[in-house]
Amino acid sequence: MHYENLDVYKLAFRLALDIHQLSNSSSFPKNEQYGGLADQIRRSSKSICANIAEGLTKQGSATEERRFLGIAAGSCEETRVWLDFAGHLGFIEKERVLGLRDDYLNVVKMIHSLMRRREKQ
Repeated sequence: MHYENLDVYKLAFRLALDIHQLSNSSSFPKNEQYGGLADQIRRSSKSICANIAEGLTKQGSATEERRFLGIAAGSCEETRVWLDFAGHLGFIEKERVLGLRDDYLNVVKMIHSLMRRREKQ
């Protein structure tokens, strides 16, 4: 199965688009756009999709695939941390932060489930 057909990839991609739009909004100050919090949260959210794609596309070993999926899971947690900062600083509404954090927790769970399924193959 191609990575683009996986629910985990689709969800991670949709969330990265949401984060991109949200972090480019006027609620983030200009000084946070490039090199700041907005930039960091965009990078970490996009890294999830990229590492899922790279891990499942490379013709490497199962260990390498697992490494990339592990990086994707780590990027989910990084994104959750940046969301916490954005919420505490008032750049994103608390309810929106909580919803996005839950979505990223679901992505982590889906990645771990994918890893377990791939190990059994």
